[in-house]
Amino acid sequence: MTAKRKGKGPTPKAENRHWHDKRQRARAVKSAKRTGTSTLGPGAARDRAAQGEPERRSRPAGARRANGETPELVTGRNPVLEALRAGVPGSALYVAEGRDDRVREAIQLAADRRVPLLETGRGELDRLTDGAVHQGIALQVRPYRYAHADDLLRGSAPLIVAVDGITDPRNLGAIVRSAAAFGASGVVVPERRAAGVTAGAWKASAGTLASIPVAQATNLARQLKAYQKAGCFVAGLDAAGTVPVGDLEIAEGPFVLVVGSEGKGLGRLVADTCDVLVTIPMPGAAESLNAGVAAGIALYEASRRRSR
Repeated sequence: MTAKRKGKGPTPKAENRHWHDKRQRARAVKSAKRTGTSTLGPGAARDRAAQGEPERRSRPAGARRANGETPELVTGRNPVLEALRAGVPGSALYVAEGRDDRVREAIQLAADRRVPLLETGRGELDRLTDGAVHQGIALQVRPYRYAHADDLLRGSAPLIVAVDGITDPRNLGAIVRSAAAFGASGVVVPERRAAGVTAGAWKASAGTLASIPVAQATNLARQLKAYQKAGCFVAGLDAAGTVPVGDLEIAEGPFVLVVGSEGKGLGRLVADTCDVLVTIPMPGAAESLNAGVAAGIALYEASRRRSR
C-alpha cells in the first residue's frame, strides 16, 4: 500500500518568498532603516514631489547584489530621466539635495513604477557611484533575467536572432527593437565578450525588451548547432556573403539570423557553423551598415517572406 504523503502546509505569504517583489521591497526598507536611509513608498514619494517638500539628508542603503551580479547605476539628471521614461526597470532611485523639474519628474515616474526612493547626501552618493558625475541623482537598475536559449524554439517556425561580436549595448537594443517589430521569438547573445542587457540597451530598444526574451549562450557556435539539430536553418549576415538577403527563401521556415559586428563581422567559428552567408547589396558609396540597421533590413525581408 502506498504511504500517504504529508501536505506541505499553507502557501507562504508573498513577503516571505525571497523572489517576490514584496519581499525585495521589504528587504530594501529594512536595509534603509538599518543604515539610516529614508525609503519612501510610491504614495509618499508622489505626495512630496507634488508639494515640493525638501528631502532629508541621510545615508543610502548602498548598491545591493542580486543573483550574484552587481546592479547597474545610471547617474545624472538627464540619463536617469531618460531611463525612467524608456521604462528601464529600476530597483531604487537615489536622490540627494537639489531639486529641478527633471528631478521632480524622475521622482514622479519612479513613484508611478513603484521604484523605492532613497534619500541620501552628496558625499554618500559620491561613494556609491565611485565618484561619477551624478548631479545628485542615480537610478539602480535591476539585473536582467536572461531566458534559456532553448526556450526560444517556440511554435512550428520560430524566428530567432543571434548576435556575434556586438559590444555596444545601443546596437544590441536596436537589434532587439527590430526583432520585436518583425515577430522574432527571441534574441541570443554570447555570455562573454559581448554586450548584455544594460540600461543603454533598454533605452535603445525603446522598451521592447519588456516584450521579447533575450537569452545567453555560453558558446554561440555550439548553440547554433543545437538550433540546427532542432530543425532551424541558420543564416549569417556578412559582407562576404554570396546570397542576397532578398533571395533568402529558406527564411519561411524555422530560421535563425546571425548578425555580426559592423567592423569585424562574424567570427570564424560562427561563420563556419552557418548554413549560408547572406549579404545586403549596397549600390551606394557606403561600405557597411550599422549592425542594428542591417539586422532590421534582413528581418524585414524574412518577415515579408514568412507572411506569404
